[in-house]
Amino acid sequence: MSLHALVAPVAHAIEVKHSRFRAQAAPVATPDAAMEWIRDVSEIEATHHCWAWRIGAEYRSSDDGEPAGTAGRPILAAIDGQGFDRVAVVVSRWYGGIKLGAGGLVRAYGGAAAECLRTAPRTPIVPLVEADLAFPFEDTGAVHAALSAHAAEKLHERHVADGTRIRIRLPAAAVDALKTQLRDATRDRVTVLPLA
Repeated sequence: MSLHALVAPVAHAIEVKHSRFRAQAAPVATPDAAMEWIRDVSEIEATHHCWAWRIGAEYRSSDDGEPAGTAGRPILAAIDGQGFDRVAVVVSRWYGGIKLGAGGLVRAYGGAAAECLRTAPRTPIVPLVEADLAFPFEDTGAVHAALSAHAAEKLHERHVADGTRIRIRLPAAAVDALKTQLRDATRDRVTVLPLA
């Protein structure tokens, strides 16, 4: 399953048995940025501000006083279920006087988060890799043409006695095609060294 990132912050509100739930989601790049955004949006007056975030393999969630496992984990499950990464979600609740029970809380928090993300504008996350290229000077034109054809970004270039060294970043899915084009265009004179 391909992962997506939010294009911009979004919000969605629902009402369940007189309790109001407002889900807010935002793109985040680091755990610190996620926690800072959560603090910022949790300053409004509400009964609870339950939240979750995921950035790659890292994630956290909080029930903020609701019964354990009834808010933070369902929000995190909504993030994963909607195929998002690099996102933080806060669901604020204004208590309406009627207890929802554990199952009702799970459905309300998870449902508000899932619907917020389901309708959000998204962009695919394209995995990128870096590699070093080494080639003789006479292949410079062919190398630059291949880099352009495969959306490779040149990060660093230096010249040495026997040619040029370039560090590039490109979509992981384009690596094999780039290698093939470089091999064919330069009679296999380009060395591609993936970075560990």
